[in-house]
Amino acid sequence: MLLIKTQRDTLLNPLQAVTGIVERRHTLPILSNVLIERKEQHIHFVATDLEIQITASATIEAAEENALKNEENYSVTVAAKKLQEILRSFPEETSVILDAEENRLQIKVGKSRFNLQTLPAADFPKLAENKEYLTKLTLKQNQLKSMLLLVQYAMAQQDIRYYLNGLLLIAENNLLKVVATDGHRLAYASTQMETSSEKNEVILPRKAVLELTRQLQDNDDPVSIEILQNQVRFLFSNIVLVSKVVDGKFPDYTRVIPVGHQKIIDLDRVAFLQSLQRAAILSNEKFRGVRLILTKDNLRIVCSNNEQEEAQEELVIQYDDAALDIGFNITYLLDVLTNLDCKNVRCAFGDANSSALMTIPGNDDFKYVVMPMRI
Repeated sequence: MLLIKTQRDTLLNPLQAVTGIVERRHTLPILSNVLIERKEQHIHFVATDLEIQITASATIEAAEENALKNEENYSVTVAAKKLQEILRSFPEETSVILDAEENRLQIKVGKSRFNLQTLPAADFPKLAENKEYLTKLTLKQNQLKSMLLLVQYAMAQQDIRYYLNGLLLIAENNLLKVVATDGHRLAYASTQMETSSEKNEVILPRKAVLELTRQLQDNDDPVSIEILQNQVRFLFSNIVLVSKVVDGKFPDYTRVIPVGHQKIIDLDRVAFLQSLQRAAILSNEKFRGVRLILTKDNLRIVCSNNEQEEAQEELVIQYDDAALDIGFNITYLLDVLTNLDCKNVRCAFGDANSSALMTIPGNDDFKYVVMPMRI
């Protein structure tokens, strides 16, 4: 049975959009498959890991549609990665035919033939669609992408406090806020939205955040965020991403962000980043500590290791307050400086036992808090 006849990229582009969440080895074999649905002139590719579901769509051109007009709507599941690798192995604008027969999907490209095993579409565990709306928001794709990039590196990985293995998303009035923390550092970003909303907050799982960051484009095209009961749905370009939310109580981030630190310095972001990268070469591989030593108009960066090797860097700054010697995990500083895209950063310190606050001068939309460590 002729399922689809079209150009390679008509199939490959939406397929690549969904395969990021597919795992080759899974306790449920069908979760390694992609669901292919043909409905009239539209092809839908669906992948899920039972927590997240991504649907990407493509439209068949009129000439190709005519070849299918006598065929009924059809759906089948097939190994996602294998299909992707087969299609990628051919040049662009290659004509591809998909034929479905019993438990096989045949891919025909010129004189090449590939037969893949299929599983019934009826067995594919689609996420149940929640109809209970809490709110709907709209903003630009580049807005949401840049916000996620500003905070996603601060999410925990496999923490027993499962609510930290994700990102807090808050919609309130016409402001959208995102917060991530692993208990040692916290990143906060906010942006103005075109739409207004009552206060709603959800915790997105880590995998959904990373997938969104990968999928969103750097353009002004809109993305809709639908906050539902126990789900969040993102609609942009030809993609629909649905994610379950993490059930838990996120820490009160407002209590973590320090207020009133008097020791303030402004630094060239790139110069500070490069100094830390050089010093990190001789940091302790296990504890990754760095000392920041503030004296009048001078910042000294010191790293040492168990072999009693030491790296020192100095930066000329404007500073006329009490001397300070404070230690941090250098990875936490490198993470934030790498993900920012600004000329200068502002660092505010209390004492050697207080968290530091990093911000962008003249911009209240970003805050980064990092706890000190003993070195």
